[in-house]
Amino acid sequence: MPLTTVETPTETDGASLSHGLKQRHLSMIALGGVIGAGLFVGSGAGIAAAGPSIVIAYALSGLLVMLVMRMLGEMSAAYPSSGSFSSHAERAIGPWAGFTAGWAFWVLLCTAVGLEGIGAAQIVHGWLPGTPEWAWVALFMVVFCGTNLAAVKNFGEFEFWFAALKVGAITLFLVLGVLALAGVLPGTDSPGGSHLTELLPNGGEGLVIGLLASVFAYGGLETVTIAAAESQDPVRGVARAVRTAMWRIAVFYVGSMAVIVALVPWDSPEVVENGPYVAALDRLGIPGAGQLMNVVVLVALLSAMNANIYGASRIGYSLVERGQGPKWLGRVSGGVPRVAVMASSVFGFLCVLLSYWRPDDVFAWLLNMIGAVILVVWIFIAVSQLRLRRRLERETPERLAVRMWAFPWLTWVALAGMATVFVLMAREPDTRVQLYSTGAMTLVLAAAGYAWQRARERR
Repeated sequence: MPLTTVETPTETDGASLSHGLKQRHLSMIALGGVIGAGLFVGSGAGIAAAGPSIVIAYALSGLLVMLVMRMLGEMSAAYPSSGSFSSHAERAIGPWAGFTAGWAFWVLLCTAVGLEGIGAAQIVHGWLPGTPEWAWVALFMVVFCGTNLAAVKNFGEFEFWFAALKVGAITLFLVLGVLALAGVLPGTDSPGGSHLTELLPNGGEGLVIGLLASVFAYGGLETVTIAAAESQDPVRGVARAVRTAMWRIAVFYVGSMAVIVALVPWDSPEVVENGPYVAALDRLGIPGAGQLMNVVVLVALLSAMNANIYGASRIGYSLVERGQGPKWLGRVSGGVPRVAVMASSVFGFLCVLLSYWRPDDVFAWLLNMIGAVILVVWIFIAVSQLRLRRRLERETPERLAVRMWAFPWLTWVALAGMATVFVLMAREPDTRVQLYSTGAMTLVLAAAGYAWQRARERR
């Protein structure tokens, strides 16, 4: 399919939005975006399956994510847009591709808002058992919907302080862990390499499970390229965030996994029951470690809720601006797409209600449907970058403020990595249904997007 000639909409779809995000907001959003509840809690199941090889799993998936971020950064620096990868896919592949990637990601983010609200409410309910969980979910929804309805700088300030707390917590954890392993932390004995004697305790199958778990723990990195369109200097903001992605992933993810498996036996029940970070802090004799990590996880969940409402509203707004959604969803007042914010929050709260009303069928079906959406988005990013890079080099090389490494070879390597993850998902019973459900949703959206594209061409 030839490259489309749609230029203005994807370049200016953020024109009526405000530019209230500062460089410090973007920098901290980029830092905090890689530190989510999936890292603090979800990594326990990966460690239990992969053992010490979880470090290899996170390193491999981290390399894939670095390549994806580099590709996305190249396009977002050249064409800053609140639609991010959706706008790039429309420009490079066609309107149907932007439609498919955008609405699939919108559903993913809105559903994630509901899931994060449920998780945060469960933590607070544990502290205050006499209070209903649904009331806490409703409160969180109201707070972050209100935050996003106000000026974008409010979202930026919330994320700045949320991210600062998360970065501070994991940095302190890494410092304590390294001191303990070096044998210089008072009151603790270094385990040395006693927990690392068997790299693959469950063989290659365990590594595969750990790899799949790690891939989906990296969600949230895309937010910074969406937010950059509302910053004071989008090109510099994207370039800076992308260039620091490598050390952020290496330190926060790979580094913390290495510290945990060195401090705690991989098959310790506490790793899954309490979470790997709590298990490690308990080994160090840190008093109140469980409650301390509960606070950090709560902050991570609330941060994700805030960021996902923001991301969903901007993706929805961008789609409408490009004629790919109902016009009422794109209304902007005070530089904020307030109707899109409300719609995203309502969909998120509906997901919460479904978790209570129909947990075994409708809600489970919804969760499976979004299970592999991030991989679909990454494929659109890679294909778009392959096509747009040639156009940029030919027509506007001055826009290439960020360049993909070893183009096009590493782009093809990334695509091969994504295909490998799909194959691994198809092999595992627990992820196979997610793969098929996401595939079905993607095909439906692609068909709808293509039908809409043909109808617009006829008009």
